[in-house]
Amino acid sequence: QVQLVESGGGLVQPGGSLRLSCAASGIIFRFYTMGWYRQAPGKQRELVAAITSGGSTIYADSMKGRCTISRNNAENTVYLEMNSLKPENTAVYYCNAKIRGSLDNWGQGTQVTVSS
Repeated sequence: QVQLVESGGGLVQPGGSLRLSCAASGIIFRFYTMGWYRQAPGKQRELVAAITSGGSTIYADSMKGRCTISRNNAENTVYLEMNSLKPENTAVYYCNAKIRGSLDNWGQGTQVTVSS
């Protein structure tokens, strides 16, 4: 059974930073592309960042230069460090694990609220 458990969300002031973590189990983690998505109220879920099994990364244009995705294959964990956060970054952030030929796996999400 695949489990993705996010942590690290919370309330942060504009301009602040957060580090999200996603611990995976039930998959051979090192083979998966891991990603972070977010969904704000009334909006579609969108990609924030992803990292392939080989370590290549992609970022949403809106987050380039303000976040870093990384992975620790020994600990089956993917991280998302976000800086210079803005109120419009407020959303539920979801961890995603994907591999060719299988359905995507999702975590339950962690709330990030950027507000003064």
